Amino acid sequence: MDTEAKPSERDRSSAPATASEEGSRSSRIPDRQAPPMTWRRTAAFGAVCAAFVLLLSNYVVQPFLIPSGSMEPTLRVGDRVLVNKLAYRSGSEPQRGDVVVFDGTGSFVQEPPQENPVTGLMRSVAASLGLAEPVETDYVKRVVGVGGDRVVCCDKRGRIEVNGRPVLEGYLYPGDAPSTARFDIVVPDGTLWMMGDHRSNSRDSRDHLGEPGGGMVPVDMVIGRVDWIGWPPSRVGSLPDSAASAVRAPGGGHG
Repeated sequence: MDTEAKPSERDRSSAPATASEEGSRSSRIPDRQAPPMTWRRTAAFGAVCAAFVLLLSNYVVQPFLIPSGSMEPTLRVGDRVLVNKLAYRSGSEPQRGDVVVFDGTGSFVQEPPQENPVTGLMRSVAASLGLAEPVETDYVKRVVGVGGDRVVCCDKRGRIEVNGRPVLEGYLYPGDAPSTARFDIVVPDGTLWMMGDHRSNSRDSRDHLGEPGGGMVPVDMVIGRVDWIGWPPSRVGSLPDSAASAVRAPGGGHG
């Protein structure tokens, strides 16, 4: 009689598995790693990101590539600035000293240049992302006079006066006079008198005095206020406080 106990099925199942058994069992476990990104998923992800950036650029903050030296030394050629499009959407209006981007159609440019619609659309999209120079009708200048202001050049010391008060323009390009062109104007309500900081290298409101509109830019043509420099890294930061407050001439007008 065989008295040696034989292992039952339960005993065999509870026994430690051998290496070969573990290997065969693991080979049957499905791989649950994330599926690889296909070109369709990559394209869809890119489209969503592009749509988000375009919405942000159109309604909140728009990158803007500085194309000329008309705003030196505050802004230099090649700077990429961030334009705050929410600055004037809560009922507030541009103030003296604000550096703004605006559409000059009807004020600085009487007839926009004609170009291929497809090329124009592509260039407009690239410009709105700060990847190309802005369209020819977009400008960046400083607000010197707002609606109701009397702006005069110049007093006996060569300074611009706003409402009879001299303006100390510490932001001007070194060696530049406030203006070599003489003028005495009153800014109509709802418009702005714009000038570049590099006065000897800026085509601004002074150059359009004899044209329809007299060089005045309608407030509703302002795209937004330049609040920050985003590129190059050595210049990243907000505009100097003096740049935002240097044209606060009390009395008359708004602001």
